[in-house]
Amino acid sequence: MSFSTIDLASQFSTYFEIVRATSRDLREASFKVRHRVYCEELGFESPRADAMECDEYDGDAEHILIRSRRTLTFVGCARVVRPQPVEHALPVERSGAWKASPPLHDVDGNPRIAELSRLAVVSEFRRRRGEQNSPVNLAEADFGTPVQPRFPHIPVGLYLGALALAARKRIATLVVLTEERLARHFGRMGVHLDQCGEPVEFHGLRAPYVMNVEAIVERLPADVRPLYDMIGADLQ
Repeated sequence: MSFSTIDLASQFSTYFEIVRATSRDLREASFKVRHRVYCEELGFESPRADAMECDEYDGDAEHILIRSRRTLTFVGCARVVRPQPVEHALPVERSGAWKASPPLHDVDGNPRIAELSRLAVVSEFRRRRGEQNSPVNLAEADFGTPVQPRFPHIPVGLYLGALALAARKRIATLVVLTEERLARHFGRMGVHLDQCGEPVEFHGLRAPYVMNVEAIVERLPADVRPLYDMIGADLQ
């Protein structure tokens, strides 16, 4: 489906704002969104006394948030995790679905591969009642029809934001553990995910996928590219 009749960048900025969580307050806001979604709404993780869901990978990760301009509240988040010098260099490896292959860094010590993880969208923005059992939802209905197309701003904004951060850090490959249907829908918008392992049971059936950052950015459709450029500029 083409979105050429929609100014995606203008529409996104009308309703949402994307920010890079560089301060302590913003990082904690991201942890609170994750706690609400993963601990309170979905029960994937145990509730915590401080209402913040975080782990050992967060300290050296890049975090992004999406805020609703209407409610002035944060409604979505994601992180880009750089490989760690431990047995499970990336969170996805703990699932047993995929293992990162060296070299994980280039000759200058910069990460060659990173993981997009902890994507979360609060329940009010995850489609319809009864279809909110995933931290990020995306389905055929979210795109509307050829006559009246719609656009799933929040999940796409998080993916494009992660790609923009990865491109800026010269990360060659992003890996993500996700559902097959999500990978298929993102592929429709030029964010092509290549499956790199068999599905595993991890809060539902999910498989590991890799994204070639440079190739995806170069081949983004003409109607999606302005949105990517705007998000990249905002995250600087």
